[in-house]
Amino acid sequence: MAKENPEIDKITLVDDNGDEALYEVLFTFHSEEFDKSYILLVPDGVEEDEQVDVQAYIFNPEEDGEAKDGDLMPIEDDTEWAMVEEVLNTFLDDDANFE
Repeated sequence: MAKENPEIDKITLVDDNGDEALYEVLFTFHSEEFDKSYILLVPDGVEEDEQVDVQAYIFNPEEDGEAKDGDLMPIEDDTEWAMVEEVLNTFLDDDANFE
């Protein structure tokens, strides 16, 4: 079965109520400072100019680089959040990421 857009990875998250929501992987990165990997997600199917809340998690990718809902952990440290927000803002400021 072919994916609609093979360049975009998607992941399903389950909230506290057991409701599932599909998200697109915006990007992933590894922080040497914290020695952790992070994944940033946006809701699936949003328009490019639509404002959305970006979800960010610590994750431990599988050997194939894939992430699953159970691999995601909340970011609870304020210093980590600040670093993730800085990386996100740098990503968002680079128009080349949206061509």
